[in-house]
Parts: sequence; structure tokens; C-alpha cells
Amino acid sequence: MANHQDILIALRQITRAIDLQSKRLLKTAGLTAPQLLVLQSLRTDGRAKPSDIARSVHLSQATITSIVDRLVKAGLVERQRSEGDRRVVAVVLTDAGHRRLDIAPTLLQEGFIQSFERLATWEKSLLVSAVQRLAAMMDAGEIEAAPILEIGDLSD
Repeated sequence: MANHQDILIALRQITRAIDLQSKRLLKTAGLTAPQLLVLQSLRTDGRAKPSDIARSVHLSQATITSIVDRLVKAGLVERQRSEGDRRVVAVVLTDAGHRRLDIAPTLLQEGFIQSFERLATWEKSLLVSAVQRLAAMMDAGEIEAAPILEIGDLSD
């Protein structure tokens, strides 16, 4: 029979895997996971308003603004005003942003999602319930979180 130490070890392994992947992403591409998600969203959409990016990557508008500021400073994206309405600003991926995406490793959650999708429906439900129960037992059930596996501050 499993005990609490088995669960704590598994949680630590997950935390460590997230930490190692975050460090690998930073070392390889010079990006954080939220930055990479924003760049990937722009690669898919071509150009997008910050509010659309926020919805796409499940982060707040304020967080996206901070991330975009850093990506603009790095030359990976640029802000472009709409010709028709100068109040509307779109974020566009630069050539440097495309090149950075080409060298970036896949995010940890991408492999997880592929494995999760192969599970039977009952296994998915069981895992979701168990992990949500763990979060509640750790007083983390009410903490707002985006579906991004990264250690640290997601405001970037």
C-alpha cells in the first residue's frame, strides 16, 4: 500500500522536472515558458491583439503586457498600430522571433498532453480528480493558475 511519502516523492519529481525543463528552455532559447507560449500563439495566428493572446494562452491581460514588453525589448515581437483604428495595437512576430521558435525545445506540458490524450476516459477522470484533491489537501485548490508548467512568477 502506498503511503504519504510516495506521494510527496512523486510531487517532488514533478516539481523537479518542471524546474529542469524551465532551465533548459532558458538556456537553449533564452525564453521562459510563458514567453514561448506567446511566441507560439503568434506563429499560429500571425498577428494578434494582446487580449486575444491572453485568451489563447490562458494568462491575464496584465501578464501578457509584461511578457510582450520583454519580447519587444528582445526584438522577438513588435507592436503595430492598426491602419484603420490607431487605438488598436497588434503584436506581430519578427524574423528573430521565428528563428528563436525554431531553436526552442518543446514545453513539458506538450509531452504530458500527448500522453494524457492517449488515456482512457476513466483514467483521465481519475487523474484529474486525484490531482485536484491533492491541490485541495495542500491548500492550493483556490490558487489561480494557468495551464503552464513552470516554476516561478508567471508575470514573467
